[in-house]
Amino acid sequence: MNFIKRLKRDIEVVFERDPAATSWVEVVLNYPGLHAIWAHRLTHALYLHHHRVSARFLSQVARFFTQVEIHPGAVLGEGLFIDHGCGIVIGETAVVGKNVTLYQGVTLGGTGKESGKRHPNIGDNVMISSGAKVLGNINIGSDVKIGAGSVVLKDVPDNCTVVGVPGRIVIRDGNRVKTDEHHVDLNHNQLPDPVDDCLRILNYRVDALSTRLKELEEKL
Repeated sequence: MNFIKRLKRDIEVVFERDPAATSWVEVVLNYPGLHAIWAHRLTHALYLHHHRVSARFLSQVARFFTQVEIHPGAVLGEGLFIDHGCGIVIGETAVVGKNVTLYQGVTLGGTGKESGKRHPNIGDNVMISSGAKVLGNINIGSDVKIGAGSVVLKDVPDNCTVVGVPGRIVIRDGNRVKTDEHHVDLNHNQLPDPVDDCLRILNYRVDALSTRLKELEEKL
């Protein structure tokens, strides 16, 4: 994909995923996530040509204006959409696949001072919701949804939904991992809550025990 087509595709992605976008002028001027991606294209090219000091300096300038920190060494796939952008961090060895959506506050980071590959690999068509943290050299499969505020520390296979701290798989291949009488849509603000599931089951069992105890007391 040539330079002009890539810029055009970047703008199209915004219209596809943000209903607030009204015109290409608004998108070009007012979307810091888009600016951060464009700046990364430049810094990544410098990084690959071993101009790493210049690349890091320009990435810090972009961070100042966009509040998005993308290390020049990170690899970003086509179709990436960064919504709002504030507080997003993408580490040096992170690899992001195609058509990925990142909301504000997402971190694709490391877990310590390990060297080498220390940041996650993100598959295609992944949505990572607000405040989620994906940490370490782990693999996130394609078509995965990660709920707001989740902390993911282990590999996640394809076609899963992950929520919680630490992140737990609650839907896999369209089926709930934990049974629940309620159906939940996969919007990032309406993801299943495994803690709520446990409390719901506990409450049901307490009610059942209370009823049984009352029956025994009446018999006695």
